[in-house]
Amino acid sequence: MDLQALMAHIDKIFGWIPTWFIGISLIAGAILLALFVYRIATWLLNRAFGTRLPLLSVFIERTAGPAQLALCLAAVALVLPLAPLDDTIRTPMMRLFVVAFIALIGWISIRIVDMSAARYLQNFRDVTENFVARKHVTQVRVFKRVTDTIIVVITVSTALMTFDSVRQYGVSLFASAGAAGIIVGLAARPLLSNLIAGLQIAITQPIRIEDAVIIENEWGWVEDIASTYVVIRLWDWRRMVVPLSYFIEKPFQNWTRDTASLIGVIALHVDYRADVPRIRRWLEEAVKQSKLWDGAVVNLQVIDADSRTIELRALVSARNAPQSWDLRCEMREKLIAFIRDEMPEALPRERAILIPSADDVTIFCGPPRARRRRGRARAIDGAIRRRRPWPRRIAGRNADAACAVCVGPRSAGRWTAAPTVRSTSRR
Repeated sequence: MDLQALMAHIDKIFGWIPTWFIGISLIAGAILLALFVYRIATWLLNRAFGTRLPLLSVFIERTAGPAQLALCLAAVALVLPLAPLDDTIRTPMMRLFVVAFIALIGWISIRIVDMSAARYLQNFRDVTENFVARKHVTQVRVFKRVTDTIIVVITVSTALMTFDSVRQYGVSLFASAGAAGIIVGLAARPLLSNLIAGLQIAITQPIRIEDAVIIENEWGWVEDIASTYVVIRLWDWRRMVVPLSYFIEKPFQNWTRDTASLIGVIALHVDYRADVPRIRRWLEEAVKQSKLWDGAVVNLQVIDADSRTIELRALVSARNAPQSWDLRCEMREKLIAFIRDEMPEALPRERAILIPSADDVTIFCGPPRARRRRGRARAIDGAIRRRRPWPRRIAGRNADAACAVCVGPRSAGRWTAAPTVRSTSRR
């Protein structure tokens, strides 16, 4: 029995069913059969070669969508000519089939680009300390995103050009190059500028993956470079999304452009009596004991001085930006503890000159102990109240001592103004 006789027999049996329903049912059944065949084939392949060839399982997983679509289109291509459909249904179905086939080609192209990029990037897994790896990863990712975008645009344009109305409008638009073309160009300017900026970044590479950058007074790392934007992972785990054109048009800081090593700066204000060479020697010993130091730079200099203190600047180097920050904090804490415990005279302090006024008298004595200071104050107070000469111990040998005692007659339980008291020596 040939195919025509089989179709006639089927038509005789199911003659009461509408022909369009039969045709659509045949197409739907062919699609379901194709999906069932794909499931069985993938199960058999994974069962037979999954353990021995792990790459085969990965390939099947990544090509699942295009493979299913390809089998469905193949089944439709076999069934559609045999389906009893009139031209009002067959023509749209054929056009839909062509559009799906174009989409399949674009999908397969994107999968090929993605799998090729992933295969190439397997050689550069560690990008934190590897300058060459960051360079290749940045280039491959940017080129992959730009290529995917171009494939999508070409696929969509080709699919739309299959329609007569869209094709005529597109041809007239590109042929006239009039106001409509200008409007479309202005509307697509942000997208085109970011795509061109992505190509420039891939070629010139002002930034790379895992570069430490400062943008808009925010410090972070370049986490991802998309086709139109860049994702910055900030130090507090926030994410900043920046257009690609920003890195071409505006200045920014890149701390790891050529190498990841950085020099950290520690500033301290100390008193003029600080022993700078001793602090420098201690800093060198402390930095050598730290695991964050890369062994390149350690230095301490006096960079400024004002009326109160001198400013010290310590330089220490580390392998990357996070370690540089941690090393700076560690050395700052240790320097403060060393100065506080071992060199208290280096702590900043205020200095003032006390000038006696008309209401009180200030007598400057030497550096006696506290208990002798209180006794002298009581002796001076008693001498003034009794109008007697100064005590011999205070008026003579200790008249130039360096503590301050304010004296004056008491009035209503408080010190009041007193005439100037002059010390006379009785030697």
